[in-house]
Amino acid sequence: MLNFAIQAARDAGLILAERLGRAKITNKGVIDLVTEADVASEKLIIERIKSYYPRHAILAEESGKSERMGAPVAEWKWIVDPLDGTTNYAHGYPSFCVSIGLEHNGKMALGVIYDPVRDEVFAAERGEGATLNGRRIHVSEIEDLNASLVCTGFPYDVRERTDFARHFFNFIMHAQGVRRDGSAALDLAYVACGRFDGFWEEGLHPWDVAAGVILIEEAGGRVTHYDGRPFDIYTPPIVASNGLIHEAMMRVLAL
Repeated sequence: MLNFAIQAARDAGLILAERLGRAKITNKGVIDLVTEADVASEKLIIERIKSYYPRHAILAEESGKSERMGAPVAEWKWIVDPLDGTTNYAHGYPSFCVSIGLEHNGKMALGVIYDPVRDEVFAAERGEGATLNGRRIHVSEIEDLNASLVCTGFPYDVRERTDFARHFFNFIMHAQGVRRDGSAALDLAYVACGRFDGFWEEGLHPWDVAAGVILIEEAGGRVTHYDGRPFDIYTPPIVASNGLIHEAMMRVLAL
């Protein structure tokens, strides 16, 4: 199933790349966008899943939850973000991706994140490690938050989140650098391969984090809630790291 997910992500990414700069844009909310490329990418992925795995459930960003009527709860569930980083995409900023995760009985079994701009495929399967374009990857070995490059995202309702500005300021004061690239899935993939040392964000959805969580765990990192509780993709917020700076990140979030 991992190879299936990789190919589906690649083909969906090709749609995004072909329509970059000319996709029609509409608004789901005041600042929450959707493009025709989102819809076309998701359509391709869902049709593939329904064709190859008709008994599996699907949770996708644009179309919501899809299960067979009258059927028992599915053992397998695909969690799909056809275009993570839509605002970037709409402005031609080259930081976006396709994210596909597969959940088995409530636990992430595999994840694929594909960046069509850089032609990078991040992939992981439970118990099999994580890879970038087929080569094994591992989280960074930075042990000190002061020497770390961390990243975050701005929730669409950031104006209503009173803690966000405080957290952002505190990380600026305690980390070597803070980045905000606008694609949570890619941010998590970058933690998995060591480009970032840590990540935190609130207000995310399952499709934003499903694939990235298993990538980080299989690459040797750690993912929890802000207070250290085991992470659940359905209940944000999230803090993810190489494991070595995790406690330090949680202390900053508690300030």
